[in-house]
Amino acid sequence: MTYNFDRLIERRGSNAIKWEFYPADVLPLWVADMDFPAPEPILAALRAKVEHGIFGYQSPPKKLMEVVAQRMANLYGWQVRPEMVVLTPGVISGFNLAARVTCQPGDGILIQPPVYPPFLSVPENVGLVRQYAPLTKYPDRGTQYPDRGAQVENGHSLHYEIDFAAFEAALNSGGARTRLFLLCQPHNPTGQIYSREQLTRMAEICLKNNIFICSDEIHSELLLDGAQHIPMAALSAEIAARTITLIAPSKTFNVAGLHCAFAIIPDADLRQRYKKEAGRLTLHLSSLGLAAAQAAFSGECDGWLAALLLYLTANRDALVDFVAKNLPGIRTTLPEATYLAWLDCNDLLKSGRISSSPYEFFLKKAKVALNDGATFGPGGEGFVRLNFGCPRATLMQALERMKAALEAV
Repeated sequence: MTYNFDRLIERRGSNAIKWEFYPADVLPLWVADMDFPAPEPILAALRAKVEHGIFGYQSPPKKLMEVVAQRMANLYGWQVRPEMVVLTPGVISGFNLAARVTCQPGDGILIQPPVYPPFLSVPENVGLVRQYAPLTKYPDRGTQYPDRGAQVENGHSLHYEIDFAAFEAALNSGGARTRLFLLCQPHNPTGQIYSREQLTRMAEICLKNNIFICSDEIHSELLLDGAQHIPMAALSAEIAARTITLIAPSKTFNVAGLHCAFAIIPDADLRQRYKKEAGRLTLHLSSLGLAAAQAAFSGECDGWLAALLLYLTANRDALVDFVAKNLPGIRTTLPEATYLAWLDCNDLLKSGRISSSPYEFFLKKAKVALNDGATFGPGGEGFVRLNFGCPRATLMQALERMKAALEAV
């Protein structure tokens, strides 16, 4: 079957935050949803619910938990029992709930900036001490990937590494005992995937210090160039017993507005505490979200997903190539996963070519809406995040606008 990801679909007038937050003359490449319709098996499942016509209270379907468990086995060889799967309205709800279950007010939570902005809100939401273990930025890794199709010259690419000395130094900092490590992998905004060795080292540090791990793996199926994802909890039974893994179909299959996600919690006591707190906070889900999630993870959408990943990889390569050739003063990551690029514009600021934040510059001068890197925490200043999960014509139009804006200064 063929899929047309080049088709332009009008989203204004649909209450889409991405398209209606800014004026109509602005191209939005910011909030992380894609401009592609969900695959047909999901649409068929939703039509069936609508045609039935009754939307009364619904209990969590046992079949859905079985489908989630089977998908983990199929994708990673990770043996998850259906009873380990807990429903949550979304991954953001999921990691805030994880913090409430594993921490007491005044405890520490370890975060690796720059990172998805809702991570940074958890300490205030739960009354915790924020403990930063910043990722370290390095240039020029792109030249080590000649098989990726994106021919990147020296100076135009960057990547990040875990600074394990900083990681350990952040433990119990700020006068608070670290109780939870909040991990984002694949990483948002850098798009990188952590290796088995990196995951194991982080996990071992946490086990040694009696720290729980909450691993946000929402982008784990958005893998570019055949990259491989390893769930943190799949490393060992000992690590799994201290880990809450969060997944959802929302990013992969573009159903974020249906609000259905899953926490996989192998440890029975931790799982019971999590479920009890979710009930106390009355975190319910919609029947349409449940139906969409079951169709998404059933395997029926995997042909669509394979085609999507090829298209996103080509979008990434077109973006990286354009930045290298046409946007001097900007460097970009080479995402291994997600549909998000992380653009370093600090050289533009240092040279004086732009004086405002790059987010404001491109919004005002190019009429392109990106995410402001400063909202991703320390290390995000002077960056923007760009969503390339859109038809290529939209992506290239936005890049041409950015090029023209820079040429005019």
